[in-house]
Amino acid sequence: MTSDEHHLAEPEDPDAPDQGRTPGHYGSEVFPAEARGEGERIDLGARAYDGVTMARLKALGAGPGWDCLDVGAGTGSVARLLLQDAGVARVVAVDQDVRFLEAHPIPGLTAVRADITAEDFHLGRFRLVHARFVLMHLADRERLVTALSRMLAPGGVLVLSDAADPVASAGGATDTPFTRVMRAMWQGLRESIGTDISWVATYPQLLRGAGLAAVAAELHVPPLEPGSPISRFWADTWDRSRTAMLATGLVDDAAIAAGIRYLDSPECAGLSPGMITCWGRKPEETGRAGRQ
Repeated sequence: MTSDEHHLAEPEDPDAPDQGRTPGHYGSEVFPAEARGEGERIDLGARAYDGVTMARLKALGAGPGWDCLDVGAGTGSVARLLLQDAGVARVVAVDQDVRFLEAHPIPGLTAVRADITAEDFHLGRFRLVHARFVLMHLADRERLVTALSRMLAPGGVLVLSDAADPVASAGGATDTPFTRVMRAMWQGLRESIGTDISWVATYPQLLRGAGLAAVAAELHVPPLEPGSPISRFWADTWDRSRTAMLATGLVDDAAIAAGIRYLDSPECAGLSPGMITCWGRKPEETGRAGRQ
């Protein structure tokens, strides 16, 4: 496996709320890759969603002969499954920090350290371009969707997944230790690094606007069960975003501790934030219609 560097300048965040300061970035102010246990936290989330993600990618045709781009690849779970389970030819895995990707090299996997928000970010043409839980943390999302679609080969498919949390963001949602802490987390991440999931349901329109066809979407909500990967993921995520959450004034340390205990309790009754996945296919070039 090789590792490259491409456009590492930090971008501005024009969509951030006016809090008297400019929000930072994922991986710096919150969730730094060098923090002890960060790879394990990412893997907990991957265990909750990898099966659904891979089922969708294979249903869309990902398999032998495909060149794939995995954006914001994290620890590389999807990239490795594409190679080992779907049998694709090659995966270029992009992230702002590639230490987890480089720790476990396998044939066919190329790690690229890059800033995907750079205006000239382009790594070639791929049959599959995939990004999961990435764009929700970035500004200028419409431009990024268009930029990713331009890296599709004719007939290729763009697959985007991000968080959806209708319960915790709804004013009438039941007030529990879980929903109280979850609301504080989303507000804290928005104010500290610009995370915004309010626009995720517009993915189908964004993909259509980027010129893609056969656009569709689905929603998966993993169950909250004591000791489950998703419950452990949220507990660890809250702990690592504690400073941002406390800054909102919505919770204190005792409320966060109560939320973590609630997650591991048989009394826990609620809906975890889910994952919206949307996809669209680049039309074939003239004279090649019908090929996949």
